[in-house]
Amino acid sequence: MASFKLRTLMTGLLAAAAMQAQTDPGPRPGPPTLTRPLMGLTASDLAYFQQGLSLFQEVDSVSGTQPGADGSGLGPRFNGNSCAQCHAHPSVGGTSPPVNPQIAMATSFGAQNRVPSFLQQNGPIRVARFRKNPDGSADGGVHALFVVSGRSDAPGCRITQPDFEAAVRQRNVIFRIPTPVLGAGLIEAISETAILNNLATNTARKRQLGIGGHENRNGNDGSITRFGWKAQNKSILLFAGEAYNVEQGVTNELFPNEREEAPGCSPNGAPEDHSHLDAQTAISGMSDLMGFVHFMRLSAPSAAGQVNAAQQRGSDVFGQIGCAECHTPRLRTGVSSTAALSQKPVQLYSDLIVHNMGRGLADGVAQGSAQGDEFRTAPLWGLGSRLFFLHDGRTSDLVEAIRAHQSPGSEASRVVDNFNQLPPQARQDLMDFLRTL
Repeated sequence: MASFKLRTLMTGLLAAAAMQAQTDPGPRPGPPTLTRPLMGLTASDLAYFQQGLSLFQEVDSVSGTQPGADGSGLGPRFNGNSCAQCHAHPSVGGTSPPVNPQIAMATSFGAQNRVPSFLQQNGPIRVARFRKNPDGSADGGVHALFVVSGRSDAPGCRITQPDFEAAVRQRNVIFRIPTPVLGAGLIEAISETAILNNLATNTARKRQLGIGGHENRNGNDGSITRFGWKAQNKSILLFAGEAYNVEQGVTNELFPNEREEAPGCSPNGAPEDHSHLDAQTAISGMSDLMGFVHFMRLSAPSAAGQVNAAQQRGSDVFGQIGCAECHTPRLRTGVSSTAALSQKPVQLYSDLIVHNMGRGLADGVAQGSAQGDEFRTAPLWGLGSRLFFLHDGRTSDLVEAIRAHQSPGSEASRVVDNFNQLPPQARQDLMDFLRTL
């Protein structure tokens, strides 16, 4: 009996050791890939890309009077003061940097905000959403972290931050981190036919793995939406306009109304960002919003690294265990009015479909037809340099991120089972491959 118990214990220990035998090699070493335009742009396209890149990096204050922050329109409520502040790593257009700029932002230019407990100096940039309203009805909207009250350029504003600590105690707050925007034009140009045809492929294999999924669609024209953690936004323009208003508080031609109209908090005319119709050239008259759009639409995705023999084995494992059934390595754009985007292969490692990710990752927020436990398959291009994983940035460890996909209801659970059953070297090869993307 004792011998049986010992064998059972040893078997369990060996299995546990095997589970821990692989490690995330961490961000790909070497200099980061620089932000760059797509290949094949015209001279005019390239000029708009460069102007857009400049505007994407512009820092906003309330009225343009803060030294080093010449843009205007910040607040009254906001999460950051520049697109490039959040989309920063490993280069402009990426995602959360290693040091969270929101910590310093809380008290910038005299502001008196408290830093919520869920923000850390070395943690990811986070946006907060509340699951429920005080009356128990569904909320799901972004509640900006900071207010302009106390800033030198907002002397008449007296609004206060939401009570985030109460929301944390009540488990009423969920988080999102910035999605990379490089290569967004290629994603936008993928045809709906390509998305739906890919969804309809390998159906027997997907059923065996428990994978389903469905597209998210625009409620007005019925077309497939594809941007954001739940594929809730239709276009780059909508994605950028909403973010400018929600994340920085800058009203624009797509979202022209302030989200907060308290006295003394909105000193500028609306929309604060707009086209300058009296400009001498089209490019100089371009709004910030359209600059953001041109930058994202004409940017090249992060380049993948070279693959050695072990990493190639990892690529094979990626397909064998079922990862590629959702993280589709390649889709194709349709015919585009921009030649550099027309009929191009897009190695994004996503099907742009929303899938049930189970109880463990569910955030309880529905957007479009994506329910509270559903998320868009995150594109994996650029993963090699990424520091934080999953929609809320809960981990910096790629192995932990993979295993977090397994929970009751998750379409990825059987794939994670396959991952766990791999020999240790095969799991390590897979980790090494993912860090080449």
